[in-house]
Amino acid sequence: MSQPFGHLDDRGEARMVDVTAKDPTRREATAAATVRCGPHVVAALRDGTVPKGDVLAVARVAGVAAAKRTPDLLPLAHVIGVHGVAVDLEVTDDGVEVRATVRAVDRTGVEMEALTAAAVAALAVVDMVKGLDRTTSIADVRLLAKSGGRSGEWRREGT
Repeated sequence: MSQPFGHLDDRGEARMVDVTAKDPTRREATAAATVRCGPHVVAALRDGTVPKGDVLAVARVAGVAAAKRTPDLLPLAHVIGVHGVAVDLEVTDDGVEVRATVRAVDRTGVEMEALTAAAVAALAVVDMVKGLDRTTSIADVRLLAKSGGRSGEWRREGT
């Protein structure tokens, strides 16, 4: 018989998993997102001429703030002590690549915090450039790697 899904109680109703019996361990997760936009937006990003200001700085701060607010957005996410967040953005020929890494020492992982940071940083890019290109879009929000906890290390192939 398979192990029951931890977010469901005996009646099949959603609940927060109780992690109080777990020992805190070092946890880390990295996630990414892709923002696709037109060549004229890419040029404005590279030249620093986006009318709303420094897009990458705003997106970086938005991603950090989002990682810390994950339990406010996802009702079954645990409140954890986020100890480090790095959000890196790279302008490419097709748009912006976002990469967010979150670190903590706690009883549960930080995958959702990393995914939230990457997604919200990407949303901030869209918000900053939407006046230049309404077709700007977010694609492929994904977990790249995680470490720590009972399940140990995991890395997406090709990253």
